Amino acid sequence: MVFSSTIFLCVFLPLVLLLYYIAPGKWAKNIVLLVFSLIFYGWGEPRLLILMVVSLLANYLFGILIHHSHLKDRKGKLWLWLSVVFNIGLLFYFKYFTFAAESIAALTGADWVIKEIALPIGISFYTFQGMSYVIDVYREDISVKPMVQKNPVKVALYISMFPQLIAGPIVRYEDILPYLDKRKHTLEKFAEGVEVFIIGLAKKVIFANLLGEVATSLMETNVGMIGTSHAWLGAICYTMQIFYDFSGYSEMAIGLGKMFGFEFMQNFNFPYISRSITEFWRRWHISLSGWFRDYLYIPLGGNRRGNVYFNLFVVFLATGIWHGAAWGFVIWGLWHGAFMLIERILKKHPLSVRLPKFLSGALGWVYSMLVVIFGWVLFRIVDLPATLDYIKLMLGIGNPEYVRYGVMYYLNARTLTVLIAAVICCFPWKNIIKPKGAWFTVFKRIALTALFVISFMLITNSTYNPFIYFRF
Repeated sequence: MVFSSTIFLCVFLPLVLLLYYIAPGKWAKNIVLLVFSLIFYGWGEPRLLILMVVSLLANYLFGILIHHSHLKDRKGKLWLWLSVVFNIGLLFYFKYFTFAAESIAALTGADWVIKEIALPIGISFYTFQGMSYVIDVYREDISVKPMVQKNPVKVALYISMFPQLIAGPIVRYEDILPYLDKRKHTLEKFAEGVEVFIIGLAKKVIFANLLGEVATSLMETNVGMIGTSHAWLGAICYTMQIFYDFSGYSEMAIGLGKMFGFEFMQNFNFPYISRSITEFWRRWHISLSGWFRDYLYIPLGGNRRGNVYFNLFVVFLATGIWHGAAWGFVIWGLWHGAFMLIERILKKHPLSVRLPKFLSGALGWVYSMLVVIFGWVLFRIVDLPATLDYIKLMLGIGNPEYVRYGVMYYLNARTLTVLIAAVICCFPWKNIIKPKGAWFTVFKRIALTALFVISFMLITNSTYNPFIYFRF
């Protein structure tokens, strides 16, 4: 089940809101949320629900065992490492086993019959949350107390809560615990949640879906049948699609959280205004970057111990691998990591050339967007030879065999309008203009209503409604 579906908007969400708000007290409300979260996850493939329940129970028990082993003694460390092996092992088997076996077979020439393993939706997200919970118990960032972490309902709800279950943001237990214990429900907060949800829905359905159709038709076409302008249009449309698809889903999650009294962290902060790749990763998928910082980069030594360049290399290698089981994702992670390392070296040893601030910022933005766009080509096509052919076409290397349709066939009035609007919305105009007054409130409500109606109409009338991050 996805948020941008009629079954969710017309049946699931109204029903869970009704039962949640008539449930008496915090305990009953948590039970309602937990039950509906499990229904939400098991809707498309009920057997995968068993896997998530096993993960929930295992991480809950690992937390208890670490606590009763006096935390940092040898038994505590043993249980910590067993929990890490369990979680990584679960993730490896379902997400990476086939890829690893195929890669080994290709290198060794082995003739193996490799069974395709179905990838459980959201396994990367709930596995990372489970790991962070156990690690935080070991670090004593949180303490296991009666009716808090010893309450399995709270741990299970933290990991499986449906708003952020399948696409994040990835949250830490200590950030959610206050809301599990006590949260406020006000009309203002609920209305704010509805507003954020509608904006996220519109991003997903209007921008991501409409531009995604163009990106799919161009980036999945034989490169011998499109030209350089087609290749750039496909890459730019995908650049917009992946941002609005993922950020839209994250905003819907944040909005839903507010409706139930929770506050989830911001996951995107206008990443396409970045003037460096370092800044881009401060603005893109903030919760994942924070997770790798806290649980991988700093334990490796961070900026203070060991080789900082090696530490960054490992983090971006892991970032690429986290996103998918294919060499294209690995290269994508290393692509970004390479530019992070270059920027770090240049920061320590700056060039002697000094440019005016405006020109420096403009050139930094152009450089960053080119790195990001070419990176997204790696991310989208995944197959390395096909990616290389597409990038050659973008660079004008080689001529197409036969161009069936001109670029304006794809860049029609609807696509052009949506693309221009999508580019404009990549900038934080609200922070620049700072609109105020009753007129803006009225305009905002009318605009939100129109966005919801348009989004709902598109959902009911379109068969193209993918969600990119389902595969992660």
